[in-house]
This record gives sequence, structure tokens and C-alpha cells, in this order.
Amino acid sequence: MTDEDCARLLRWAAPRLRLRPEGFRRVRGQVCKRLGRRLRALGLSDLAAYRERLEADDAEWALLDSFCRVTVSRFYRDACVFDVLRDELLPALLSSRRRERSAPLVLRVWSAGCASGEEPYTVSVLFRFGLQPRFPEARLELVATDADAGLLARARRGCYRRGSLRELPEDWVRRAFPGEEPEPCLAEWLREGLVFLQQDLRADMPEGPFDVILCRNVAFTYFAPPLQLEVLARLVRRLAPGGLLVIGSQERLPEGAPALERAAESQPVFRVPPG
Repeated sequence: MTDEDCARLLRWAAPRLRLRPEGFRRVRGQVCKRLGRRLRALGLSDLAAYRERLEADDAEWALLDSFCRVTVSRFYRDACVFDVLRDELLPALLSSRRRERSAPLVLRVWSAGCASGEEPYTVSVLFRFGLQPRFPEARLELVATDADAGLLARARRGCYRRGSLRELPEDWVRRAFPGEEPEPCLAEWLREGLVFLQQDLRADMPEGPFDVILCRNVAFTYFAPPLQLEVLARLVRRLAPGGLLVIGSQERLPEGAPALERAAESQPVFRVPPG
């Protein structure tokens, strides 16, 4: 199987899966390796034979769909985004919530497509170490969703190779991952308030409203444009007034998207404009 063979199959299959084949250009090797293992398991000689299998067996499409889930992640990925959340946007949001509410100060966050948990745990660490010193009365409610049960099992375990922590501030690494193991585990107290759910973003979403939704390097990279618009509309409906939508640093919102304004210059963070 050549890379072009794999690309050709993805182009053919993408419409049925509602995916955008161009989104896989840099990570197609991960998908192709999974396809290669599947061909060997089925005893098939090439992707032409696998295409025949797909045309004859609807159940095989669900497996192909699972092969297209990209699992690249790390802590504090796109550090500039988390820096501006920590230093500017979340303090402003919490200050506004503090003025508006007599009820307890709660920051509600959803990590959509959380993979092995690096993103939601980054939010937890950032909240405890970067925000709670300034907002000691605040608490965090954090929902993390992914379609892949295996990835969610790894996320719940919460143990990571040190290479995945390299962008996290060094002091936070020491406090969040005590011990000297090659694969340290996140301290238990940093998991409080976090719920993992198995949900496919194309079909299911947790109930809002959320103050922050992180939907990075999933919908606006791999989903076909019409599906991007559907998902975006549903994300926006789950944002609280003044809430923030964070997308990937290399992503763009689809044409025809609801009117959103940049919340931070040059960073992929948006909010619904007032009024």
C-alpha cells in the first residue's frame, strides 16, 4: 500500500464519513498504518479489495471511521493560547462573573475531542496554579469528551511520558506530577471536578452553558465544511454569554459561520459579540 493508495481511499470514503480528506495531509501516515494492520487481519491484498469489503459490509465503515481519529496531543499545546487564557481572558471572565453573581463562582469548561486527556488536565492545572491564587473562591467544573473509548481509558489513568509535558511550565510540572518516574501520573487532587464522557462530536454534546469550549484540531480540521457549520452552530448555542470558543492555532472557522469576534488579537479564541 502506497501513500497515494491510502490518500485515494480516504478521498473516496470521506463523503460518507462526513470528513475532509485534506485535513489528513500531515497525519495520514497514522491512518494508513491502521489500515495496513486491518488489511493483514482480514487477509486482503490491497486497498482495492478493502474497498470491496466496505461496499459489501456496512459494519466495516464504523471501523474505518475509528481509524481516522487522530490522537496527537500534549500538555499546554500551543502555549500562546493558554498564556492568553491564563493572563487575560479568563481573569477578565471570572472578574465579570464575580460582579454579576451572588452564587458561587464557577468556571464551566468543555474540552471537545480530548483524546488521552492532555488538554482537560492542562486546563485543570492552569486553573489551580494560574487562576485560583487570584480567585480563591472559584471552582472548576470540567467536562471532557471523546469518541474513542481506548483514549478515554488512558485519560482516566492520567499518566504520561515526560516528553508530553515539555511545554507545561516547569514549576507546574513539579507540582502536578510529583515523583521521578519516566511516566508520572497527575496528582489526584488535580482531577477533582473533571468528568470524562464518551461522545462523538458529530452526534452528541454535553449540555451547556459553558464559559469556555475548547474544540481544537478536530472539527475544523477533519470534518467536511457542511458538518463544520452544523457543529459550530451547536457549540455556539452551548456558550454562556461572554463565553469563549477556542479552536486550533492552524484552523479557521468555516465560511458562513455565525458572527463571532476574536477575543484575543492573533489567537484562535472567539466570543459571540454582545447584542
